[in-house]
Amino acid sequence: MKRIVLKSQLLIAVVSAVLIGVSTPALAQMNIEITGVGQSLYPIAVMRFKDEQKLPISITEIIRQDLARSGYFKNTENGNAVESDEGTPNYKSWSARGADALVVGSVVQSGGSQFEIQYKLFDIRKSESLGGLKLNSSADNLRAVAHKIADDIILKLLGERGIFSTRLSYVIKDGKRYRLVISDADGQNIRNAMNSGEPIISPSWSPDGKKVAYVSFEDRKPVIYVHELATGRRIALSNQKGNNSAPAWSPDGRKLAISLSKDGNTQIYSINADGTGLQRLTRGYTIDTEPQYSTDGRYIYFTSDRGGNPQIYRMSAEGEQAEGVKRVTFKQGFVTSPRISPDGKYLAYIANIGGAYRLYILNLATGDAQALTDGTSDESPSFAANGRYVLYSTKVNGKRVLAAVSVDGNSKQVLSIPGSDVRQPSWGPFMD
Repeated sequence: MKRIVLKSQLLIAVVSAVLIGVSTPALAQMNIEITGVGQSLYPIAVMRFKDEQKLPISITEIIRQDLARSGYFKNTENGNAVESDEGTPNYKSWSARGADALVVGSVVQSGGSQFEIQYKLFDIRKSESLGGLKLNSSADNLRAVAHKIADDIILKLLGERGIFSTRLSYVIKDGKRYRLVISDADGQNIRNAMNSGEPIISPSWSPDGKKVAYVSFEDRKPVIYVHELATGRRIALSNQKGNNSAPAWSPDGRKLAISLSKDGNTQIYSINADGTGLQRLTRGYTIDTEPQYSTDGRYIYFTSDRGGNPQIYRMSAEGEQAEGVKRVTFKQGFVTSPRISPDGKYLAYIANIGGAYRLYILNLATGDAQALTDGTSDESPSFAANGRYVLYSTKVNGKRVLAAVSVDGNSKQVLSIPGSDVRQPSWGPFMD
């Protein structure tokens, strides 16, 4: 029998971890490089917000960058010109300048470090106002305001939710230190959740975005923890004999599917979010691991070598004895890391074919699969909350970075931290 080679089964080390309290050290910010764009871009003019110089950061630039990273928009105005947010714009003039939409805004300092941010959106082609937002913000929350405006623009123009107010979790490796961090969706505004001398792996967001489950090796073995982000409080969800690995939340947040080797080979179990109610779901002599719930919570997708090489299978969330097991992938080589899109239509996975680890996406209705990258070291895929992008880790110039690719493969970007390895990403849910 061939064994699945998974990091969670190989890393056995003595570790020392420190939960980060009130203050954290200064953290390097991510560099973002857009390496590809969508084929048909929406021309939009995002004008400099009036009196923006009162702010410690430029919300105009954050909005421009968010829209560029969405893969849908091309900004036609990159300068510092200010357009009034009062009255009606000259639609004919803006159309002649190549804009199909116009964003204008203003800043009013309402006292101390408090600000009122207003923006308005105009459809140039239809010569009409699409409304806008008026938001109050402290100085330390301005990035969130800019992301909210970018999301609102996408919703009004494209009819779908933007993902820039969501968050990422991932692991940064600096030398021999590991940090589990939380950041904005653009990789900025990094905050430490945990700092360890040994590996941290498999972060997984709760459906409400308030908790992250992960695996830490601080007890001389892999243990699954659930970390409450607002308070820093955590519980040891599973500390069974042997490996405790691969936590994945159920859609209702009441349970997690996990992998345990306490009875021999690694098998899949479910456990309540408070650590009670452990239930075994698979029973066999092969390795079953990396469980992921379907969007409706009815099924669990998982990696198993029961057919020889590792492939992706599906079973009832009640266990394999309920409805049996169905094989989902049939790639040569081996297939790992199943992730289901939020709409339940697609399965992302990593296939090792000829020694190249590459990100694929499978249409679950048709069975059609396509490679989303031409990489050789891809790992840890995670869908954006709107299902439009897949975040993953890969190697660039020998360093691990995060990358995101649209599900059609047309829009790509790389997020990196100079001098650090970035790995194990998980994209958080919508927060409302």
